Amino acid sequence: MDGVLIVNKEAGFTSFDVIAVLRGILHMKRIGHGGTLDPEATGVLPVFLGKATKLCDCLPDERKVYEAEVLLGRTTDTEDIWGETLSECLPSVTEEEVRDAVRSFIGEYDQIPPMVSAKKVGGKKLYELAREGKTVERQPVRLRIDDIEILSMALPRVRIRVSCEKGTYIRTLSADIGKKLGCGACMSALCRLQAGAFSIAEAHTLAEIRAAAEDGSLEKMILPIEQVLPYPALRANAEGSRLLRNGNRLDAADLRDDFQPEGGKRYRMLDDAGLFLGVYRYDEESRMLLADKMFL
Repeated sequence: MDGVLIVNKEAGFTSFDVIAVLRGILHMKRIGHGGTLDPEATGVLPVFLGKATKLCDCLPDERKVYEAEVLLGRTTDTEDIWGETLSECLPSVTEEEVRDAVRSFIGEYDQIPPMVSAKKVGGKKLYELAREGKTVERQPVRLRIDDIEILSMALPRVRIRVSCEKGTYIRTLSADIGKKLGCGACMSALCRLQAGAFSIAEAHTLAEIRAAAEDGSLEKMILPIEQVLPYPALRANAEGSRLLRNGNRLDAADLRDDFQPEGGKRYRMLDDAGLFLGVYRYDEESRMLLADKMFL
């Protein structure tokens, strides 16, 4: 069973809990996930099955879309509503001031990773240090927020939709919005609507996956490896197919298709029968196609 299963994670499950449940449902050990979600967060969690576990570093940098609720007037040690309250007040801000503050974060933005994140400092994940009661200095990370849309506002609660790049922490964005307004804030709800090419529309709950496994329809939920790779296809000829099956380098003479060489560009490599076998990239120095990942 090789491919990608898009899980609609429910609140109360860690990403590792989801993997543990799926191992029981699917009766397989080789399962991984992309883009960790906090236990209380919901939404898109891509899960890689079998050979698809190799996909993690083959997919391009993911753009993310989140829907979140920001609670103004409260700060916590985790920057979300589930942490210990550090301060609380009744915010005296107008809706117009909130709109201006929220929109000010669109574009380039220096964000300090939260202590409860999986980012590593000195070889150790920040949340592991936080569990030990430690707080360490973190360097700001430059990232980009493409858009923030205010979905609703019933102060002190504001619902937003955020389109951003991988590595953006919405809890920290929420806290920074509160700092901008001078009243403090924390994140009170989070749902990931999209991770790269994977959207909530194609996601399935664990209950739906279990039911599909029991009635024999699970295969329809699993996206084939080749389908999720956003790279153009190149088809090898008979000699090229022999080289391809061994992960050897290829040149233009080994292909049935014409292609315009472009340094670093990746391709889905098919044998002469049209079977997908791996991901190759063009190396400008050697002027050859070199194997990145093989899916034999």
